[in-house]
Amino acid sequence: MKQLRNAALIAGLCLLHSTLPVNAQTPPPPDPTEDRLMLSAGFLSAHPDLRFRLHGLEEFKAGRHEDAFKFFQRASFYADKPSQGMVAEMLWNGQGVAKDPALAYAWMDLAAERGYVGFLGLRERYWSALSEADRERAIREGEALYAKYGDAAAQPRLATVLRRERRKITGSRTGFAGNVQIYVPGPGGFEQIDGSKFFDERYWDPKQYQAWHDSIWTKPRIGRVSVGDVEQLPEAAPSSRIPVARPEVDAAEPQTPERDESGLGTQKDD
Repeated sequence: MKQLRNAALIAGLCLLHSTLPVNAQTPPPPDPTEDRLMLSAGFLSAHPDLRFRLHGLEEFKAGRHEDAFKFFQRASFYADKPSQGMVAEMLWNGQGVAKDPALAYAWMDLAAERGYVGFLGLRERYWSALSEADRERAIREGEALYAKYGDAAAQPRLATVLRRERRKITGSRTGFAGNVQIYVPGPGGFEQIDGSKFFDERYWDPKQYQAWHDSIWTKPRIGRVSVGDVEQLPEAAPSSRIPVARPEVDAAEPQTPERDESGLGTQKDD
């Protein structure tokens, strides 16, 4: 039962629209993955962290856990902490992959790297359940995981994609989108998205993009997910037990099943 509650918690965490920041003065900007026009205009092609996480969730909900695991790993390659949490939970429960508590801990430690409360709690729950031998292996194998998937390696990859895809979309405008209108084909003809919405800096500037994620995940409130009793963390949660590793920014990207990535819109100037 506890394993099922863990899976439900992580599945809920991975849905942006199921979370809101606690005690926030202002809500975060709208979730672009809930906007049909934004997705049709190719927003996800420039945000591989969100794209592969959503593919993973689709496969997970359909019961295709092996494919889901691969998609979550690929999203993790681009610094997506919720996907790293899903990889950990699937390893912990043996969903789509052989059960491996030690490796699951290392992945949950990655997910908790930025101090997101939900992942810190699961990380400590994992640690308390590990044998001494598994703890030693978790720390040993976690160093290699951090080298490939930790923020020091993964965030520069994501930043490169964000900047490259924005330049590709805006072309000679050098990133300025004030007069850009994006036209998306639909059943009733073309629909229009204002460039100021599509190119909101919070979705394209690497630092602001992380801040947007932080506003959602640092202290999430989960809705409509049964997770049993809430476990309180100590006032000062332990830091990572895994040694700092040299980041492998140029590491090979994980492979995933082929998916239809069509849906790019066309653009016109006013």
